[in-house]
Amino acid sequence: MLFFLISCFSFSFILLSNSLSLKPHPPIMNEWRLLLSPCFWKDLSSFLTSRLQKGRLAISFHQVVPMNKPLKKMSLVSKLENLEEEKTISLLDLPELTLECILEKLPPAGLCSMAAVCSSLRDRCTSDHLWEKHMKQKWGRLIGDAAYREWQWHIASKKRESLINQSKQKGFFMSLYGLWPFSSIKPKLKSTSSEPTTSLPEDSIMAWYLSLESGKFWFPAQVYNRENGNIGFMLSCYDAQLNYDSRTDTFLARYSPHGRRTIEENITWERLRAPPVDTPSHVLHISDCLQDLKPCDHIEIQWRRNKEFPYGWWYGVVGHLDSCDRNENHCRCHYSGEKIISILLHMLAKLVDFALSLFEVNGKRPGYTVILEFNQYPPGSRWRQTTINRKDHREVGDEADGFYGGIRKLYKEEEISMWKSLRP
Repeated sequence: MLFFLISCFSFSFILLSNSLSLKPHPPIMNEWRLLLSPCFWKDLSSFLTSRLQKGRLAISFHQVVPMNKPLKKMSLVSKLENLEEEKTISLLDLPELTLECILEKLPPAGLCSMAAVCSSLRDRCTSDHLWEKHMKQKWGRLIGDAAYREWQWHIASKKRESLINQSKQKGFFMSLYGLWPFSSIKPKLKSTSSEPTTSLPEDSIMAWYLSLESGKFWFPAQVYNRENGNIGFMLSCYDAQLNYDSRTDTFLARYSPHGRRTIEENITWERLRAPPVDTPSHVLHISDCLQDLKPCDHIEIQWRRNKEFPYGWWYGVVGHLDSCDRNENHCRCHYSGEKIISILLHMLAKLVDFALSLFEVNGKRPGYTVILEFNQYPPGSRWRQTTINRKDHREVGDEADGFYGGIRKLYKEEEISMWKSLRP
């Protein structure tokens, strides 16, 4: 455009110079010659160039202004366009409640994408109250108290490791400072603590969720039917360390080092649960339901092959004594010695208890003996049935049949249905 203007003025200059050369030069024409001198053109070109650089004369060849369009109308149109641009609303201009409702509807992947837009959205999209819902929906059934403690230990170890690294780095720089050639010259070390950080807080729920999804965090849980398909572990549940694989939506399990296999792959969600009691796999569970056990109750009992192995939880039901006719109206299998005593005579409890001792069979009192049945094993199997003492139960068994530990009675229909669905 600049060359176009210059060419137009040059053409005008030639015409004027030719016309002026044919006539006498009045005083006014001398002024024209002064205006049309080379210095004038130099100043004019500099002026136009500066204006173009500042954007004030930025008119391209494709944006020719119509000559018949009034200037006032053009200014009105430009004002309207500027007004429309000013009316553009961003997501952050929405009311707080509206924006919060939108963010609550987003899936985890959407929240991660929104958190990468700007610092304001990052603070909102990483808040715990948004991720708590996603954590419960996907991981609530598997994450128990043991997994939460494991995560807290994981955070503490990472913080401790970070502090150790910082102290080592500080000691390294201080040693360099001691070897600095000139004591009057001090090295200027940038402190990373004062720099703004964009990393996700390690103790946030979002960080926990992403650590589970990415498989970076192993967490404790329990696996139904260990070594799926092996009859030796049918209707059992063992502790394991789990790792999630988002590509296959399955888990990898690491069991205790004792046993034939320590790793199992491709475990589905249906075969997993959070530990129902806070008892480690090598510790005897304290049974608090022995007095409530009666025939047809559903139970889980600890069992291990030998003293070196961890306990697993095995499903069973309470059976009837051999002396019982299995008639519900006459069955007294679930009456303990204390209940019989309270029924017969409260004031002579010790006497009644002594009388009951006269009817011991093989050292066991009828009211204290509880029959446990494991119907996943065929009749005649040594693991089909066992007995425990209601009065004084502790770990019982031997190296041949294994050792039976603590008992927990199942009250929730959800737990009972889960065990029934795993029957072969």
